[in-house]
Amino acid sequence: MSATTKIAVQSLADLKNTTDDALPNYLTSIKFQRSHRLIDVRLALGYTAVILAGGLFYFDWKHGWEASKPYTGPAVAVYFALNAAFSYWMWMVEKGSIFEGERTTGKVGILSTSKKYDPTYYLTVTFTDPSGKTDTRDISAPFSRWFTSDGYFVAKPFQQWLASNVPGIGAADPQNIVEEIGRGSAAEETGGVSVEDMLRVAGVTGVAGATGAKTKAGGSGRKRKG
Repeated sequence: MSATTKIAVQSLADLKNTTDDALPNYLTSIKFQRSHRLIDVRLALGYTAVILAGGLFYFDWKHGWEASKPYTGPAVAVYFALNAAFSYWMWMVEKGSIFEGERTTGKVGILSTSKKYDPTYYLTVTFTDPSGKTDTRDISAPFSRWFTSDGYFVAKPFQQWLASNVPGIGAADPQNIVEEIGRGSAAEETGGVSVEDMLRVAGVTGVAGATGAKTKAGGSGRKRKG
């Protein structure tokens, strides 16, 4: 399945944001129940600061400066404290978190990052199984693995990459587990044109070919010649 919205493949921010949005959609589709704890705290801090500022403004407009003056100093102090807490929560607690959730196979927490001038998607995935055993791993892949050269997101190779590299996700979605066969990215093998594009132009559908992988359930990948 491809996204209907075309993005600029030269924009690393667009590539990352589109991928970040696709990841929770995939995990919830395989029955992970998303936790909104992090975003709820962030929203609570932000809205409280806005309500405080708005309330003080209204009080000052309604009753005048003399009436509101005793409350202005404490309100400003609280406002700055809330903003400091908001910044701390985003940078020190969330730290790029894009998903927290759980299902019967365990709990998962995922952080995403990207680097300037590096078209690679980096994830730190922490999975805790029902027994309490925690596995944390860093995985990465080029955006070209799931974006066509004309800027469309292709969900299947992205889902296969996650299921194949994170055992907890693979246990929830075994049909998307693939076996890597030691090849470079699709775009690298075709001079910047992804295999997905070539298959699409030729009217052929086949995710194994598009990802340079073969399924463990008996599928095969064709070796590159020469």
